[in-house]
Amino acid sequence: MEVMPKKKHHIRLSGEERKQLETILRKGKANAHCQRHARILLLADTDGPEAGWSDSQIASATHTSIPTVERVRRICVEHGLDRALAGKDPEREYLRKLDGRGEAQLLALSCGAAPEGRARWTLRLFAARLVELEIVESLSHETVRQTLKKTNSSRGKKSSG
Repeated sequence: MEVMPKKKHHIRLSGEERKQLETILRKGKANAHCQRHARILLLADTDGPEAGWSDSQIASATHTSIPTVERVRRICVEHGLDRALAGKDPEREYLRKLDGRGEAQLLALSCGAAPEGRARWTLRLFAARLVELEIVESLSHETVRQTLKKTNSSRGKKSSG
């Protein structure tokens, strides 16, 4: 006889919440992540018609892992249904290294002549020069690339039109 582990978070959906989840699945308009979580929550409902399913059975039925089932269950209990259906929030917030003034300096550099002994600017040279000018404390070449990509300037062409 297999011993079932005690579930830490029990899902009890109201009739309205159940309808909301069934609508998400029936319409099929939501993204795959949201639909998978809706399916997990419907199968995990303690009072629903599928009551009694183990996490491994739910994981198998929804083609996902047991930790995902446990995580969706926990998020729903702790934060509510909407949060369990939503995508994952970013783990940290990234502050912009280059503000408007920094971007303007970068563009001015890119329009100017290349440094002494160089045929053209490189992304790493731009980053080093902005640090040297004390516009930023540190800067990666990737940030420079993304900033230049946002503008319509092209360092490789004579005409930008």
